[in-house]
Amino acid sequence: MSAPERHPFLAGLSKHRGAPPTCLVIFGASGDLTSRKLLPALYNLAVDNLLPADFALVGFGRKPLPDGEFRAAAARDIAKFSRRPFNPEIWSRVEAAVHYQAGAYDDPAAFAALASKVSDLERAAGRALQLVSYVSTPPTVFDAIVENLGRSGLAARGLGSAAESKVIIEKPFGHDLGSAVRLNAVIARNFRESQVYRIDHYLGKETVQDLLVLRFANPILEPLWNRAHVDHVQITVAEELGVGARGGYYDHSGATRDMVQNHTMQLLALTAMDAPGSLSPEAIRDQKVRLLDAIRALRLGPGGDAVRGQYAEGLSAGERVPGYLGEKDIPAASATETFSAVRLAIENDRWAGVPFYLRSGKRMARRVSEIAVQFRQPVDGLFARDGRYDIAPNRLVIQIQPDEGSTLVLNSKVPGLEPRTQPVRLSFRYAATYGSDTPEAYERLILDAIVGDRTLFIRGDETEASWRLYTPLLESWASAGREGLESYASGSWGPGGADALLAAQGHAWRNTGR
Repeated sequence: MSAPERHPFLAGLSKHRGAPPTCLVIFGASGDLTSRKLLPALYNLAVDNLLPADFALVGFGRKPLPDGEFRAAAARDIAKFSRRPFNPEIWSRVEAAVHYQAGAYDDPAAFAALASKVSDLERAAGRALQLVSYVSTPPTVFDAIVENLGRSGLAARGLGSAAESKVIIEKPFGHDLGSAVRLNAVIARNFRESQVYRIDHYLGKETVQDLLVLRFANPILEPLWNRAHVDHVQITVAEELGVGARGGYYDHSGATRDMVQNHTMQLLALTAMDAPGSLSPEAIRDQKVRLLDAIRALRLGPGGDAVRGQYAEGLSAGERVPGYLGEKDIPAASATETFSAVRLAIENDRWAGVPFYLRSGKRMARRVSEIAVQFRQPVDGLFARDGRYDIAPNRLVIQIQPDEGSTLVLNSKVPGLEPRTQPVRLSFRYAATYGSDTPEAYERLILDAIVGDRTLFIRGDETEASWRLYTPLLESWASAGREGLESYASGSWGPGGADALLAAQGHAWRNTGR
């Protein structure tokens, strides 16, 4: 018998950090995330020669589709959404490694057929392939996919070897604490925790990755990163857009579940955690969990630690836009919040007494994600005692999007004969320093999963710690209905209650561009 024909793509592309030979299966291959993010990410990894030398991609979906049609659709998606121009020569080396497998997510026979396809690809490669299963589907079918990966034997492929099976799971990781615990139990029945990669794309953003370097590679900062020197911290994740075509999904989620409980809390954990003992993934994730466990339970009700709002009609980018209740697929009496703000207290030696303010909303004044660390303003000192000088508090602002970089606000003398001061900004921008061709978050995260680096992925106990904080709040809001739900104009910075939340402790939001 002749040797199996070697896959054209397997010999054509390069290798990265010893990346093992890999078969990546995307569940939800016809979904929006696959089209807009995952396929372009894989293409750009191919452009940079960062995929394993032996690599194959299998799209798994309900709709029967020949390989040729899936490849053609993938090429169109890449040409439309990739950060780089579509290169037919590179795609010609990639497309032969792209396959499609039809089947229902709850059908064991479909997973048996998938196992057979993976074995065929392995024989063609002439060596073992690690299986990386990417669950990019609605959360209603997470359980079925994970269970069938276990029952089919796909989850146990190569355990303990370099070809050990892995699973990547997109958010949301549950709808509340109870559902998160149940999902983790389903995962634990079928996979070891070391095989599981819970993905939050915010952790793949360059500025978020740089947080650890900024904090722990610059010794001038770490001695100031505590309650003795920091007055308060603000974390904002604001969007200009409304819910658009996602109304049906969003109305069952809301701002707290969609953004605050996951993305924003990840930013908080990296900003506030103590230094890990090493750069190992588990050392870093251990410190994140310790930080989340140290947050005091939210005080509920009027005058408590949380505010919610819902956008009304208004002006956004100069255009009149409808309110949330006027959007497609939104019930007329919906009480879903499109804005959420919380005040958190971290009860540990580093941060006791320092408030952390988190907010996220849709139809805000501008799109911005940032972390602002405001240092204490001196009440004594040469310039503080002299009323002629306007001394502003120092502030470090880490911009995550849309313009990645950092800004340090310092005080400076205004040139001239009068004794005047004003704050000045020392700014660094990724695009200006490193160029604009930086990898997107999914490129980094997919590559890390392939090579087995779990640093930027979320552990099961981390998801439960975050849900433990927010579930009582969400339950209280659900019981209250629209009572206490504030309205805010589209194109504004949110409801008045969010300003009052900070004013109660003598603080105010950094409303850039107001």
